[in-house]
Amino acid sequence: MMRAPTPNAGLAAALTLVASAFAAGTTLLAKALGSGALGPALHPLQISQGRFLFAFLIFSTAALVLRPRITRPALALHLGRSALGWAGVTLMFAAASFIPLSDATAISFLNPVFGMLLAIVFLGERIGPWRWLSAAIAFGGALILLRPGSGTLQTGALLALFAAMAIGAELIFIKLLSGRERPFQILLINNAIGLTLATAAALFVWQQPNAQQWAALAGIGLLMAAAQTCFVNAMARADASFVSPFFYATLAFAALYDALVFAVLPDVVSWIGAGLILTAAAILVWRETGPRRRRTP
Repeated sequence: MMRAPTPNAGLAAALTLVASAFAAGTTLLAKALGSGALGPALHPLQISQGRFLFAFLIFSTAALVLRPRITRPALALHLGRSALGWAGVTLMFAAASFIPLSDATAISFLNPVFGMLLAIVFLGERIGPWRWLSAAIAFGGALILLRPGSGTLQTGALLALFAAMAIGAELIFIKLLSGRERPFQILLINNAIGLTLATAAALFVWQQPNAQQWAALAGIGLLMAAAQTCFVNAMARADASFVSPFFYATLAFAALYDALVFAVLPDVVSWIGAGLILTAAAILVWRETGPRRRRTP
C-alpha cells in the first residue's frame, strides 16, 4: 500500500481548474470532428478511440522513459473506472455534435453533483452545510444554463445527461484507486483498458481520417492525458466532494473557446448560470483554504 499524498485543498483546487481547461479543449476538438468541420464527420465511437489511442501512446512512452514501479493493480476497480470513463467520454463527444458546445458542457457537468451524492454512499464522506450550499448553488447554475422550457432536452441533451451520470460514478472509482496506487499507474492502466474497449467498439464504424482529423485526434489524446494527470493528482489530495465542483469551471472555458473559435458569445442567461457556478467554487475555496481552516490541527 502506497503512502497517500499530503492533503492540500488549495493545490487540489488549482489542479482541477487546469484539468477543466484541458477537458474543455477535448470537447471542442470532438465537436469539430463530429460536426464535419474538419472533413467527413467521424462517429463518436471513433473519436473516443482516437482519444484513448493517443493518450495511451503518451503514457506508455513516459513509462518507458521514467520506468515507474508498478505495484499489483486493483483490476476490478480499474475495469469499472475505465468502462465508465469510456462511456462518459463517448456520450459527451456524441452530445457535442448534436447541440451547442456550451449546452452539452452545462448538462454533462451535473456529474459533480452525482459524484458528491455517490461519495456519501460509497465513500462515507461527510458533507457539511457549506458543501451542500455550494452544491445547491452550482446545481442551480447548471439548471439555468439548461434553459428549461426552451426545447433543450433533445437527443443531444439526453446524451449529455447520461454522460454526466457515467462520469459522476467514475469519480468514485478514481477516489478509491487514488489511495491505493500511484497516479501514473492509475492513468497508464486506465488508458490501456479504455483503448481496448474503444477499439473494439470503433471497429464497426471506422473510416480513414484525413490529416487534419488525425491532428485533432492527437490533440484530444494529448489534452485528455494532461487533464487526467491533473485530476487524479487533485483527487489524491482532497475529498471527492470538494474536488468535484471545481470541474464546473469547464463551462467557462467552453464558453471562451466557443467565442474564440466559433464566434459564439454567451448570452445573459449563460453569464448568470456560470456566475452561480463560479460562486459555488469560491465558497469551497474560502471554507477549505481560509485562515480558520489553516489553524485547525
